[in-house]
Amino acid sequence: MIHKKDILGGHCRDLGATIEKHGVNFAIWCRNAKVMELLLFKDVNDDEPQVIELTAAKHRSSYYWHVFIRGLKDGQHYGWRVKEVLHNRPGMLFDPQKVLLDPYGKRIVFPDNYNRTFNQFVGSNVMFCAKNVVVDMNRYNWNNDESLNTEQTSSVIYEMHVAGFTKDRSSGLPDKIRGTYRGVIEKIPYLKELGVNAVELLPVFQFDRFDASPGKNNYWGYSPMGFFAIHGEYSSRRDVYGPLDEFRDMVKALHKAGIEVILDVVYNHTSEGGDTGPIYSFKGLDNNAYYILDEGQRYKNYSGCGNTLNSSHPMVKRMILDSLHFWTEEMHVDGFRFDLASILSRATSGEPLNDPPTTLFIATDPRLAKIKLIAEPWDAGGLYQVGRMAGKKWREWNGQFRDDVRCFIRGDENMIHRLVNRLLGSPDIYRNIDDDPQKSINFITCHDGFTLWDLVCYNQKHNEANGEHNNDGNNCNFSSNYGVEGETDDKEITALRMRQVKNMMLLTMYAMGTPMILMGDEVLRTQLGNNNAYCQDNEISYLNWNRSKRAEEMFQFTRKLIANRVNRGSSMDKDKLSIRNLAEAIEKNQVTWHGVEPYQPDWSPTSHSIGMCVYSESSDSYYYMFINSYWEGLHIKIPNVPSNHNLKWLRIVDTSLPSPDDFRNDPKQMERIGHFYYVASHTILVLVSEKKAPVEEKAEEEEAEEV
Repeated sequence: MIHKKDILGGHCRDLGATIEKHGVNFAIWCRNAKVMELLLFKDVNDDEPQVIELTAAKHRSSYYWHVFIRGLKDGQHYGWRVKEVLHNRPGMLFDPQKVLLDPYGKRIVFPDNYNRTFNQFVGSNVMFCAKNVVVDMNRYNWNNDESLNTEQTSSVIYEMHVAGFTKDRSSGLPDKIRGTYRGVIEKIPYLKELGVNAVELLPVFQFDRFDASPGKNNYWGYSPMGFFAIHGEYSSRRDVYGPLDEFRDMVKALHKAGIEVILDVVYNHTSEGGDTGPIYSFKGLDNNAYYILDEGQRYKNYSGCGNTLNSSHPMVKRMILDSLHFWTEEMHVDGFRFDLASILSRATSGEPLNDPPTTLFIATDPRLAKIKLIAEPWDAGGLYQVGRMAGKKWREWNGQFRDDVRCFIRGDENMIHRLVNRLLGSPDIYRNIDDDPQKSINFITCHDGFTLWDLVCYNQKHNEANGEHNNDGNNCNFSSNYGVEGETDDKEITALRMRQVKNMMLLTMYAMGTPMILMGDEVLRTQLGNNNAYCQDNEISYLNWNRSKRAEEMFQFTRKLIANRVNRGSSMDKDKLSIRNLAEAIEKNQVTWHGVEPYQPDWSPTSHSIGMCVYSESSDSYYYMFINSYWEGLHIKIPNVPSNHNLKWLRIVDTSLPSPDDFRNDPKQMERIGHFYYVASHTILVLVSEKKAPVEEKAEEEEAEEV
């Protein structure tokens, strides 16, 4: 029991619950409150809290409410209530009986009888409400861990789900740690073997797993209850500090292995949903400030999830920046991928802004100067900003790369010019002459849509398991089953599918830009045609660790591709070209185009093939790539190595060949190629020039000196 003498005025320098020398300071923003209540619970299941009433005279500074409780320690469970308001205008949802979460709370916990539905109704939710817990963020020992700050030109991103990565029994991990942050630590050797140097984690902010269709769980986690609290269910420990400690252990271990941690963050909506959604926190504190409402005080739904966070409101903008600072400084993450980032470009009215303050503030924040910022540059309201995110620092998921590569590889017409632009880092999209190709995050698949293997196995989505009569998910997938819907024993179809997934993986790695691959694509993971597995917390979404012969072949191919890109400089990315430099490289013939005859590319609308020769200054090598998406093989003539006609080409990749001949990473094992080559249908060929012999290099140096 807290005595009156231990209740002091407090301060609002730090929002949330902050442990200080002799107790805990609580502070929260609520501009329309007249009287606030802080509720102190004995434990997570307590439904008879001690109520601390705060009056404006002692506990209010401007729009901030604050109180210091002497003698209070970490582990204290708490919540807030707005007891009285100054004004109750249309659009406000104040309820004096509703227990509310602290927007700045660092831990959220759920009672045994937690019920999302009871938070939807007017009246008390004290028996069923989630609660915050006071935690000491300074107790953890980082052992001198720091963010890695990997060069963007060297980044290879692996998009993964923390639980789905190890939750399948085939992971071989003990039941207690399957699907947890600890599980990720145990499988770091796998990530190292694959060669990726950044993981992009699907949301780890605390979310409500019951925010899904009836009888389903929200598996992906795009439903945040708060922007500072870690998702507790991904921890093998159930104590207060378990999730915090395990997440930081995971980050520290990944950093030690040379792998960056990028978080997929959702600052566009919350789990409170639309008009019939529950009231957890933001709605009850200041509905009009936290959300974009229309003239009728209904939620504008640019997120597709019922509500839209009002990111241009000064307090919401501050909360987003404070959240980013928390995750970088307290949790040591290396970057963020912003879900539906275009919403951050909308005004408080919902209209798009030319110079949106939130995205510009994030991009220019000095505390985020070394942090990677990646935007999903569109939203569910139709605002499409690929190539137009405000702030030079932003990198972008390039949806055009995904669609154009899928279409070209499938054999669509009118794609040759679009493909060439994607290979060059999309200069038609990123037009600023100082832009570099790394602005483009190149991907073929992500969590949202078909897996890579399903992309070549299904013409149509098969989302019946989601319980929405197959009405959910995208109907436009640019996929092909190549003759049979789903799995087949037909060897010819299977062989073609293998070539096509290798082709798409190869172009992701060899195109200029930053490559990103989806968890499991390297081992042909399937979701059985489900392209919207947001509620499939089961084997449909989990990574299967039992590799078939075919899966092992794809893993080895992908591993070699990544190693070739990271270690040998398989594109001009290593040369840090800007769009201006790229134009100069093309003018100097450091990038040349070819058809079945050298220097005679087919630019016609019906073209299904292109050859590209690129000089990489960083590796002092020429690369020649010929892409044949035609349904017949082509006899091509290969150009001479531009710098020295006496040098030969060595074959690195031929996606039509069986493993291990499909990819030879060791120059000693590479086959020398003459002037002619047969490129099979739906095949990509990659060659690299021989290195000059030392004697030859010395002769050239002497000749240069004489001149």
